[in-house]
Amino acid sequence: MAIIKDNLLFQYVEGSLGDQITIYKRNGQIIVAKKRGRSNKKPTQKQLEARYRMQEAAAYAKEILKDPELKAYYASKAGPGQNAWNMAIKDAYNSPQVQSLRFEDSTVVVTAKDEFRVAEVEVIITDPAGAILERGKAVVGRNGVDWYYKVVALPVGGKVKATVADLAGNETVRELLLE
Repeated sequence: MAIIKDNLLFQYVEGSLGDQITIYKRNGQIIVAKKRGRSNKKPTQKQLEARYRMQEAAAYAKEILKDPELKAYYASKAGPGQNAWNMAIKDAYNSPQVQSLRFEDSTVVVTAKDEFRVAEVEVIITDPAGAILERGKAVVGRNGVDWYYKVVALPVGGKVKATVADLAGNETVRELLLE
């Protein structure tokens, strides 16, 4: 691989020359590299899973970037040499994090974080037998990280389950046993 600087010939050339070399631009630099071909090896199970995840992420990015508002949001998160497409793919690959699940009086507080944006938090209260007593969406607090859900009753021996979803639809679940 070679990086070319200040060469008028390569300023306007991109693509492959025969089966020998490929010329492309990355971050404002012109790069000349040996042309790569397809591998003759059979892909492993992990490679097939990675390809499938990439197909799903690309389908998400293609669909979501049709919305000008979300496209502008992802573009605002892009760094040098990145674009809205790259950021949408990155968002599709990473799930949100539930940092804590706690109680303040009769309110469940879920602290959730995502590199881009947490879209919603759902809280489910179950009794000791597993029957759902209460279910609803939490409301985001002023800090943008804490989500609040007002509970009617917290049964001893029951569970509180918080499901955090991001823009890409990735979900993370955290459960807490009530004592």
